[in-house]
Amino acid sequence: MGTRPPQQLVEHAAVPWLLAVALATAGPHAGHLPLWLSLLVGGALLWRAWLWFQGGQLPPRWSLALLVIGAVAGIGWQFHSLLGKDAGVAMLVVFMALKPLEMRSPRDALVIIMLGYFLLLTHYFYSQSIPTGLWLLTAMALLTATLIRLHGGAQPLAAIARYAGLLLLQALPFMLILYLLFPRVAGPLWGLPQDAYAGLSGLSNQMSPGSISNLIQSGAIAFRSQFVGELPEKSELYWRGPVFDAYDGLTWTARPRNAPLPAPVIEAIGSSHAYSSILEAHNQRWLLALDVPTRLPPDSSLAPTLEVLAREPLRVRSRFSFTSTLDYRANRSETSEALQQALTLPPKLNPRTRALADEWKSRPPEKIAEAALAMFRNQQFHYTLRPPLLGPDAMDEFLFVARRGFCEHYASAFVFLMRAAGVPARVVAGYQGGEVNPVDGYLTVRQSDAHAWAEIWLAGKGWVRVDPTAAVAPSRIEQGIVAALPAGEPLPTFVRLDAQWMRQLRNRWEAANNSWNQWVLGYNPQRQREVLARLGLTDPDWRSMSAWLAMLCGVLLLAVMVWTLPKRRAADPVLHAWKAYCMQLDRRGVRRAEWEGPIAFAQRVADARPDLAALTHEAADCYAELRYGRGGGEQLRLLQQCIHRLPPQGT
Repeated sequence: MGTRPPQQLVEHAAVPWLLAVALATAGPHAGHLPLWLSLLVGGALLWRAWLWFQGGQLPPRWSLALLVIGAVAGIGWQFHSLLGKDAGVAMLVVFMALKPLEMRSPRDALVIIMLGYFLLLTHYFYSQSIPTGLWLLTAMALLTATLIRLHGGAQPLAAIARYAGLLLLQALPFMLILYLLFPRVAGPLWGLPQDAYAGLSGLSNQMSPGSISNLIQSGAIAFRSQFVGELPEKSELYWRGPVFDAYDGLTWTARPRNAPLPAPVIEAIGSSHAYSSILEAHNQRWLLALDVPTRLPPDSSLAPTLEVLAREPLRVRSRFSFTSTLDYRANRSETSEALQQALTLPPKLNPRTRALADEWKSRPPEKIAEAALAMFRNQQFHYTLRPPLLGPDAMDEFLFVARRGFCEHYASAFVFLMRAAGVPARVVAGYQGGEVNPVDGYLTVRQSDAHAWAEIWLAGKGWVRVDPTAAVAPSRIEQGIVAALPAGEPLPTFVRLDAQWMRQLRNRWEAANNSWNQWVLGYNPQRQREVLARLGLTDPDWRSMSAWLAMLCGVLLLAVMVWTLPKRRAADPVLHAWKAYCMQLDRRGVRRAEWEGPIAFAQRVADARPDLAALTHEAADCYAELRYGRGGGEQLRLLQQCIHRLPPQGT
């Protein structure tokens, strides 16, 4: 009865490679994990590194089991679930950190490699940027190199890196074919967890003092637009978002609609502008069209309050095409319900503001609006991101005491005055302005361009835009937020960039990101059809794309085989000579196991066949020197001679 070979252990020198893999794949998640979990992961990896350095024994399995149970319980307590994006990623990171502490066999090491490949995918839950992609490519190269080190034994670092690079280059054509031809779907192949959209930012579905000014402090890009033809003036760029017509004394919200209202009637007076916008995900339905749109993208509608609404919340970066007119009349004939809602105010609040509005009621609506704007323009009102807190009578305190506020304060106060004076009015939130990137020609609109303005309804004219901020800080509308605020205001640092070289660097980086977003992250079914049409595949469906995918991958695989197989012998004469010698020994009754190293095998041959001991030790020494040392042509010649020096079979 044969004896079972002893369990092979992970080579001591290979452990740092595996720890580097664990750090490269799990480490970047530290920014998304709670502090206690990051400390646990870091401590586990440091502990394993210390054990490797000291040559200590691995901890008993029962202690690791307690660590796993405690970590999983902590994750459940932290995230109130073991399901979902954050909790799932946290558990994978914990497993990656603790697995090296029980790593004894090559199989355990292989589990770490496979877990590392899988863990790389989870980084795209949090960022799909170019730096993330470059880091993941680097980490993939490290994983592949570690796999080579585990199976190939100790080799020069340059040889491992060269082999890993060659494998990745061989995979590159397959990756491109899969990228181009794999049938795309409009959504993910599996349902996303409920917390997948928790980090999306942008305009809210309500507005209260501070909501816009807090958003202004973000330099994140809200959307990019590219115009067909001439770009409108900056002062005309009002990008319409949610419309608020209900006020409770503190917060503006959109009124609940018990019955569907008729579609708005828009009369275009001036010329139209065609453009396309690439919107970042914001988890709301509005599509931020230039005020006011006359042609909408598919699967969208124009609300009675003139904002463009998608069928579903925007949860992925998407491209939309619009046509808008900047000179228009909207809803010259408005429903009584809409006009009544645009006059509604909470009772008993802000008596001084109501008294001022009562003084204006005898004037025509246009003159009432002019009086309010003249008050903002001529009295000591200040435009700031740091207004004082307001009490229950917020409009009274703002108009007669504080007189310091941001766009939402001025829009709210103006609409309150108009309603109190009998003029239908509502608040509109969105973005104003934008900055053209000279590198790619796109108009970039940031969260720092968020804005709020007002609309009043005038008989014979319909809804007319009025921007109270333009009366207080006209430079905000004409030049942008930076020109309107003093130097001490908390704007994002890079929004205030003055150095020309820094602005050029930012423009180039954002243009590169825009291309990445469109051609890599935004390669959706529509874009795939466009690309395939250029390649001659008109109107492809999933069957034809799958057939082309299988055929091209098969042809490519055959080409790689034809290219690599004839070169295998010439590419590695050392391995070929050693395998030839071992094959001759196999015919003489001594078979080498796949996991068996040359020196160990030579010792076993000496025990089984003493007559072949000296020759086999010589061949093993030559192979070890060639493979792991600095052997050259002389050792290879000696190894090849050992094959011919073997005695004939049966002797």
